[in-house]
Amino acid sequence: MVRAMLEVIALDADDAVAAQAGGAHRLELVTDMAADGLTPPPALVRDVLGATDLPVRVMLRDAPGFAPGSLDGLRRDAAALREAGASEFVLGFLDADDWVDEAACRAVLAELDGCRWTFHRALDHSADPEAAWGVVAGLGCDTVLASGSPRGVADGFAVLERLAARQDEVALLVGGGLKPEQVAPLKAVGVTGFHVGSAVRPGGWDAPLSVEAVQTWANLV
Repeated sequence: MVRAMLEVIALDADDAVAAQAGGAHRLELVTDMAADGLTPPPALVRDVLGATDLPVRVMLRDAPGFAPGSLDGLRRDAAALREAGASEFVLGFLDADDWVDEAACRAVLAELDGCRWTFHRALDHSADPEAAWGVVAGLGCDTVLASGSPRGVADGFAVLERLAARQDEVALLVGGGLKPEQVAPLKAVGVTGFHVGSAVRPGGWDAPLSVEAVQTWANLV
């Protein structure tokens, strides 16, 4: 039986503690949610890893959008984050035509040998998310975070259903405007991984993460 997965976005060590207390299974660590999540500094990674024993996937993204700002900078970041203790990551890049930028991904992945990683919602913004699935699987990720549409889960359900049927060595993690009432229909088509951020912060991104909200989602999934 495939184990359900609840991944929660964390911004700091307090979030990590609250997410674990609420029953989260894994964290995605980012900074600057005004830019939809960028690479956190090594000191923050050390703080979070010291505050929880949950798996922590660290974002490697240095600019808004899905093109890398600096590949050399991202590679330096990756090396520094590994030195700080990170062993799991989140990344994904598109080229000017909105196809998966394999060269950019592989340049960063060269610093991540042996690490587990997620290809993030760049997939939803690609020219063809279903074609992109096979490409990103070939890059070596074990998870793809997707909503099926740039507009979120509600608009992307049909795509998610088709992607769920293609899970083999790569797991589908659904997030992006995810609502509680969508969990059961997604589970019915084979989705077992769920990703939440603002849904567990009733006071917004500047407010603390809610243990009770995480508990509610953990029970749902």
